[in-house]
Amino acid sequence: MQQSPIIILGIESSCDDTSAAIIKDGKILANIIANQDVHEAYGGVVPELASRAHQQNIIPVVDKAIKQAGISKSDINAIAFTNGPGLMGSLLVGSSFSKAFALAMDIPLIEVNHMHGHILAHFIDEENSEKPIFPFLCLTVSGGHTQIVKITNYFNMEVLGETIDDAAGEAFDKVAKMLSLPYPGGPVLDKKALLGDPNKYSFTHPKVPGLNYSFSGLKTSILYFLKRELKLNPGFIKENLNDICASVQKTIVDILLIELKKAIKETGINQIAIAGGVSANSELRKRLASFGAAYHIYIPKMEYCTDNAAMIAISGYYKFLDKDFTEQSIAPNARMKI
Repeated sequence: MQQSPIIILGIESSCDDTSAAIIKDGKILANIIANQDVHEAYGGVVPELASRAHQQNIIPVVDKAIKQAGISKSDINAIAFTNGPGLMGSLLVGSSFSKAFALAMDIPLIEVNHMHGHILAHFIDEENSEKPIFPFLCLTVSGGHTQIVKITNYFNMEVLGETIDDAAGEAFDKVAKMLSLPYPGGPVLDKKALLGDPNKYSFTHPKVPGLNYSFSGLKTSILYFLKRELKLNPGFIKENLNDICASVQKTIVDILLIELKKAIKETGINQIAIAGGVSANSELRKRLASFGAAYHIYIPKMEYCTDNAAMIAISGYYKFLDKDFTEQSIAPNARMKI
């Protein structure tokens, strides 16, 4: 007797992207994302505006995902949603919708840790895609998080090191703002860096115990560097923008990979993955890809790097197989840990 397919609706609303995805037996049928342009004028995400935009976007996004997947609401076996970490107002919109949908359709409700989702995006079943073999290490880097995680199975994860202050993605965005680059600054800085000399300027690496990271001091040193140079030459940034971007990017990637290499040495694990928004960075991807034949490197497709519901849906799929469901009383946790 043929087993019925498992169809999961995933909802992601942790920050400023409203996303819905449909997964059938691990394969993506739809992954719809609505971005919020309203934050560009402010140079960063405004939480209140983000939650309002999620309220406007969530029903159209879910409707479009269901139609694109070619299914009906009654075909969905469970709904998985991001319950944290993230902005509380944004999380509330996604969790409230998911609970209402699960109740109305009488289907299981599955909570997903946003950071688990980034890591498990590597297990989306796609043609010609290689999946990591357990155990593996994952460098998880985004605007809000920077972590080295040891993954033993789908939901057994141990943080070996993490930032003690700011995240790498935040460092990229804040430096981009210092350089008057448009929001979101990280991807723009990356494009400028491709045209510059990464060895033109050097910045000190913070000294942090263990496998942890720190980026607040680096941001401050870059700020003082720019102020000093601008005093000598008011046109310094404009005249040297590409070289500044390349040098900053090289420094941040250097810092990330130094600790990752330490983790590889300490654990003896040669299966290495990256995840999170900063995993879209061209320098990080290039440097990881050049690690050599002794390592198995897993780099996600661009659409699964930034926040998306496909990663939530695949996490929900594996939780569904384990019958790991949650109750209607569940509340969002803005500071949820791995």
